Amino acid sequence: MTIHHPESPQGYCDLEDLQRQFDGKQEVIRERLKEFRMIGSGPDEEVFSELCFCLLTPQSKARICDGAVKELIATNLLLTGDPAEIAHSLRSTGVRFHNGKARWIVAAREQFLHDGTWSLKQRLGQFKDAFEAREWLVDNVMGLGYKEAGHFLRNIGAGDDLAILDRHIMKNLNRHGALDTPPRSLSRKEYMRIEQLMKEFSGRVGISLAELDLLFWSRETGEVFK
Repeated sequence: MTIHHPESPQGYCDLEDLQRQFDGKQEVIRERLKEFRMIGSGPDEEVFSELCFCLLTPQSKARICDGAVKELIATNLLLTGDPAEIAHSLRSTGVRFHNGKARWIVAAREQFLHDGTWSLKQRLGQFKDAFEAREWLVDNVMGLGYKEAGHFLRNIGAGDDLAILDRHIMKNLNRHGALDTPPRSLSRKEYMRIEQLMKEFSGRVGISLAELDLLFWSRETGEVFK
C-alpha cells in the first residue's frame, strides 16, 4: 500500500517511515486483530478475562497484566476469589495498585455473573455501535475509563473504530504531526477531540485505528501484543 500526499495540509510528516513499518508488520497485526475477534465470539468467561486484563493495565505493563490474569485463571481465583485473595495474587505477579484493581475485578464479576449465568456478552450485544457500548462501560463498570473501555472492546473485536489514547499513542500522533503537544490529562471532551484527530490521520494514511494502535505500541515494546 502506498500513502499519497506525504505532507498533508494538516502538517503530517514522517509518513514514509510509518508506511515502511506497517508494511513489515501488517500481517502479524491483522492476525492479532483476527484473534481478538475470535475472543469476542468465544464464551463469556474469555470475554470477562479480557475485561479483567484491561482493568489491570493502568500503570502496569501489558505482559505483566496478561500473566496476572492467566495466574488468576489457573488458580480459579478469577471466578471465585475474594478481593483479598485476588489482590495477593496480583501483587505477587507485579501488578501495581493491586488492592483497588482486585476490587474492580470482583465488582465486574458480580455485575455480569449471577447464579452461574453470564450476562456480559448479552449486555454488549444490546448496543447499536462501539461508541454507545463504550459510554455504557465507562458509566457502569468500576475502573474503566475511555481508554480501558476502548481497549477492552478492541480486544474482543468490537472496537476497531475506537482510539485507545494514552501517552504512548499521543506521542506517536505528535511525531507524525497529527497532534500538537499531548495534554497532561484527558477529559471526555479532550479524549473525543484527539480521537477525531486520530481518525482523520487514520483515513489519510489508510491504516485503521486498531492497526495504528498496535503499530504504535510495537514501537514502544518491540512486539505486536494487545
